[in-house]
Amino acid sequence: MTPNRMKRKLLAGKPTFGVSIMIPSPHIVDIVGRLGFEWVLIDCEHGSIGIESVELMVMAAESAGVTPIARPSVNSFEAIGQLMDRGVMGVQVPHVNTADEARRAVEAVKYHPIGERGLAAGVRSASYGYGMSMSEYAEHANNETLVCVQLEEAEAVRNVDEIVQVPGVDVFFVGPSDLSQSLGYPGRTDVREVRQAMDTVFTTIASGNKISGSAGNPQAIKRYLTQNVTYLYTHLTTLLSSSATSFFDEVAP
Repeated sequence: MTPNRMKRKLLAGKPTFGVSIMIPSPHIVDIVGRLGFEWVLIDCEHGSIGIESVELMVMAAESAGVTPIARPSVNSFEAIGQLMDRGVMGVQVPHVNTADEARRAVEAVKYHPIGERGLAAGVRSASYGYGMSMSEYAEHANNETLVCVQLEEAEAVRNVDEIVQVPGVDVFFVGPSDLSQSLGYPGRTDVREVRQAMDTVFTTIASGNKISGSAGNPQAIKRYLTQNVTYLYTHLTTLLSSSATSFFDEVAP
């Protein structure tokens, strides 16, 4: 397991920038790494990415020097464990609404004594059992892996004080899209009620000296940076759209 440079940068209080990818393509991961981004989010919740593709995308990330984080389809021991065994350096767990659900995510990512992740020698995350003992690997993995939980529903906003106290969670991610829907404004992330809810969560995270995250276009990212949000990404489709717009602005008559 390689060192998690992205996690170390976050713990040092510095922003990190990634790209969310929903398409099963190691080549896209390789390109993203060469463009200067520091990490990729392999999205298995909304994308069409199977477990075999996750492993290939992780290999591409390692080759390109970017940190692979994955979003499981659900917050379950099985879904998270499958991704961790492929070699991802952390997970971004969707729809975490209570402290118990946050603890469940930590337990699925970490080995004893922190969690209950299944320990297997032959998986890629453990270098197939080569190079270090299982006990050394478990300790190393507990130090290097990242746990991010998504607060993206009204229930999570109500419970944020308890959620941010859960040990082992590295990043508390505020999901604008699902939060807007949960509050009754699907897709309208700029309405006052949604912005106020996000600001409340960001403030609570900061007051607990914890790391916050979110995602969006460059304008949204700039706003989040002023709120001390450091775990930041944009979507592959957003990058393609903005690049296409710039291209046609330059060449169209």
